[in-house]
Amino acid sequence: MVECIGSDEHRRGSLTAVGAVSPPGGDLSEPVSQATMRIVKVFWALDASLAYKRHFPAINWLNSYSLYLDSLKPWYDEHLGPQFMVNRDKAMSILQEEASLNEIVQLVGKDSLSAADQLTLETAKMLREDFLQQNGFMEVDWYSSYERQDKMIQMILDYDKLCRAAIEKGAATAELFAIPFREQMGRAKSVPDDRYAAVYADMAREMEEQIADIAARGGAEV
Repeated sequence: MVECIGSDEHRRGSLTAVGAVSPPGGDLSEPVSQATMRIVKVFWALDASLAYKRHFPAINWLNSYSLYLDSLKPWYDEHLGPQFMVNRDKAMSILQEEASLNEIVQLVGKDSLSAADQLTLETAKMLREDFLQQNGFMEVDWYSSYERQDKMIQMILDYDKLCRAAIEKGAATAELFAIPFREQMGRAKSVPDDRYAAVYADMAREMEEQIADIAARGGAEV
């Protein structure tokens, strides 16, 4: 916090230090990058490979970090509920696990993975494409409120949880990955702000019904 002097008004504010560094070859261990990272407490790692894949903003979620999470947790708990940070940690865990599984996939192929691991990759794909990725040409996707983010990530994690339970009952991953909800989730970010709450509630209900139907049949083809 900063308190202004030289004025009768009791004014307080804050200072934000922003640094942009472009090290040769992306080497963050060089002195300028290290000096910048010692000052700032939030780091956004821009990733050229994401930009080449047309994934914007091209911020690497594994290398980026914030040291303010503990400070912000009370605010999140009060305004969004304790599940917000729990879901955030769960989503990060899935994305980190995806990075490890991709190394195995490159060696032996995706089909060699267990059904649970294949689901992890599918959930991570939803987090990347349906939650993290933004469309700069779609005005409704320029900004997303915390409440909207909370509902989106909750749906994705509920999908993961319900699918894991269905897999234990013998459901086929191919069926679970092809339910209509998957396509609906891909379009969820385009829903106008004045309608998203009702639309997301319908999507969540339909998702539960679709997965429950597959689980009840044990994944049998119809």
